[in-house]
Amino acid sequence: PMTDSTSPQLRRSLGFWALVFYGVGDILGAGIYALVGKVAGVAGSASWAAFAVALLVAGLTALTYAELGGRFPRSAGESFFTQQALGALVPELPQSVTVVGILLLLAAINFRGMRESSMTNIVATMVELTGLLIVIVAGAIFLSDTPGASISHTIASSSEVSWNSIARGAALGFFAFIGFEDMVNVAEEVKDPERNMPRAILIALVVTGLVYLLVVIVATTVVAPTTLAGSEAPLLTVVQRATDAVPDRLFTLIALFAVANTGLLNFIMGSRLIYGMSRQGLLPSALGAVHPKRQTPHLAILTVLAVALALALSGTLTYLAGTTSLLLLLVFFTVNLSLIAIKRRDRKPLRTFCAPRLIPLAGALSCLGLMPFVPADSLLTAGVILALGAGIVGLNSRRSAA
Repeated sequence: PMTDSTSPQLRRSLGFWALVFYGVGDILGAGIYALVGKVAGVAGSASWAAFAVALLVAGLTALTYAELGGRFPRSAGESFFTQQALGALVPELPQSVTVVGILLLLAAINFRGMRESSMTNIVATMVELTGLLIVIVAGAIFLSDTPGASISHTIASSSEVSWNSIARGAALGFFAFIGFEDMVNVAEEVKDPERNMPRAILIALVVTGLVYLLVVIVATTVVAPTTLAGSEAPLLTVVQRATDAVPDRLFTLIALFAVANTGLLNFIMGSRLIYGMSRQGLLPSALGAVHPKRQTPHLAILTVLAVALALALSGTLTYLAGTTSLLLLLVFFTVNLSLIAIKRRDRKPLRTFCAPRLIPLAGALSCLGLMPFVPADSLLTAGVILALGAGIVGLNSRRSAA
């Protein structure tokens, strides 16, 4: 059920470029700063190919999200899409006081409003993008001055890597591309979402995809993949080898901006997802309340804050992060099926972007194809999370029907 039009509503304050920055900042996030080493440990010199496969899988589903985000500009996007037809991570920090302080700050920015959150995101995104450009530029200069080191050699040697290793690397690298799906959850705060949402999703994924491929190719050429795999900060290792002009502390600070920005954007996504599901009747109606002055879902924000604090202080968040790729592949598979069903039912022309009919089918099949290569220890955790989520929704549905 939806609330009446007289109750406070979310404020439409995100324009096209603010939405693009939201997507780019969410996709870039903190994942790439650590994942390069993990993927290099699996796919070696073919790490670029692993990221390319991950980009292809994400890109197919991004086209599906682009159409659905324009068709149904509503919070709780995936839940609403699935209902029409038939993913918050805050990185763990070492000291509990710091964790609590950062989470409270993120909650305050979120509560303050989408405009303030958007400005914070734009600044943080520019900082973390600068970090990746440092890797690309410093690495390229180093390679141009180093005899025998060439990107073409790295690409050529990748032919010796097995497809199984590339697929396993793609399953890990896929985590770095998630974030575009979060964009649909702020649809009710976007200006002209039917036009702006599809374009912003695709532009954000193209920009980040190109940056990632350049970073991975340069990184695995400057530093041996085996060395990257053993590094706790693989991109810092690349910068240290490539140049003395960038202080270690500066690059570490840039990585911390990436962590904080990931936390902020997933904070926004989580609260809007809870808000939207409440408005659909899938969660308690109180969670759909909007603050009359700030026009933000304050009770949903408090709920996300409580969950984030519990996870961060318990030390389980790092383990849960390992299952995110699998859970998102399941969500993407379901969303692709949803668009297939919606296209079969609704054939009238639309004002928004429409993906070719084969796209959601290819997207669903690509998600299924990548699932077997996700680390096996992710299966149990993903199953438990799905069971808990289904139990909460089922219990609330019974209460609503009573």
